[in-house]
Amino acid sequence: MNFSEVFKQSNQLCKVSPDGKYLATCVQYRLVVRDVSTLQILQLYTCLDQISHMDWSSDSLFILCAMYKRGLVQVWSLEQPDWHCKIDEGSIGLLSSRWSPDGRHILNTTEFHLRVTVWSLCTKAVSYIKYPKACQKGIDFSRDGSYMALAERRDCKDYVSVFVCDDWHLLRYKVLLYSLDGRLLSTYSAYEWSLGVKSVTWSPSSQFLAIGSYDEKVRILNHITWKKITQFEHPANINNTKAVVYKEVEKRPAVGSDDLSLHNITIGTTLFNTQSKYEICPPPVQIPVIKPDPDRANPKIGVSTLAFSSDSRYLATKNDNMSSVVWVWDMQKMSLEAVLEQTSAVRCFQWDPRRPRLALCTGNTKLYLWSPAGCVSVQVPTEGGFQVQSLNWHCSGDTLILIGKEQLCLCYMDTDQEDK
Repeated sequence: MNFSEVFKQSNQLCKVSPDGKYLATCVQYRLVVRDVSTLQILQLYTCLDQISHMDWSSDSLFILCAMYKRGLVQVWSLEQPDWHCKIDEGSIGLLSSRWSPDGRHILNTTEFHLRVTVWSLCTKAVSYIKYPKACQKGIDFSRDGSYMALAERRDCKDYVSVFVCDDWHLLRYKVLLYSLDGRLLSTYSAYEWSLGVKSVTWSPSSQFLAIGSYDEKVRILNHITWKKITQFEHPANINNTKAVVYKEVEKRPAVGSDDLSLHNITIGTTLFNTQSKYEICPPPVQIPVIKPDPDRANPKIGVSTLAFSSDSRYLATKNDNMSSVVWVWDMQKMSLEAVLEQTSAVRCFQWDPRRPRLALCTGNTKLYLWSPAGCVSVQVPTEGGFQVQSLNWHCSGDTLILIGKEQLCLCYMDTDQEDK
């Protein structure tokens, strides 16, 4: 495992192009595009204001930069650096901006969720979609990019409308689980008279629908009958003898007098970084639980994060009132495979897109990796105490992009040796 030098970035805006060839980063109002292999700068674009959001088109030919405070979107071309596009939403404002799957349309959601504006880069045509619902993820597309599902709020009722992406006309709307011909397949409620569903995700194989709830459980539905086939619980006391519980243990390195020079201290070396390793704990194991404040809105309780491995074999979950713990479930055996207990709250975890390997970070100077073979804690060897706030895998699975508060670096995985 090797690490690159550290580069500047702002607002954690760092993304690899879908084809895996380029790395785009934002530094204030500048957009920097690098070659992933050499990290050499290929293009440098200057926007009209500080960039709030950045995204690649699906074919890796264009980059969208949104400046929400100004209500502006600028689009840049990699093939023709002199070409650019500016979209100004004017006084109606701008809340979010994203690409359509074809990479030739931009969908802008205006302030107060008054409408979604669809801009065509090819024909310069504009389409308007009314009544978008104010929610976290109100727009999604089918895998082939032919259809768009939009959460709507009209006449004091919630709807899910399906649009055809060719001309953005309304196909049909239904609620909850539905087919594209409008048939209502199923509705599901985990329980009544309480806070309900908190997170939902499909497995890559589309065989399973995982539903995380505020009652700290994950229900697994199958794609044939839409019935619950099992549920996973997150107990504070683990007695499962078949699951492996990994506990991170910290150890501060011994510092000699020769190391305490003014030079070593002032340049911010990794001299004082806490080292850690995983220890396997035999059952029973007590999991640290944070008691949520019942008087506060959005209580820190329930399963908020769900992620399937690329082969759909494993499911990783996080229960918010056990914020320092990641649970890994075996979907073939329908049982708990592993538990990772960290010393700090888990900020982010993500599966390798090619292998059953999970990467996670907790906002410190370390990278953590789990695979069926075991668990490892890796110190990021950068000067100045680089703290990993989030991470993203390269589409090849050979590289991890580690993102700090104002910097980023790349971690290169020795996959050839690992595969042997």
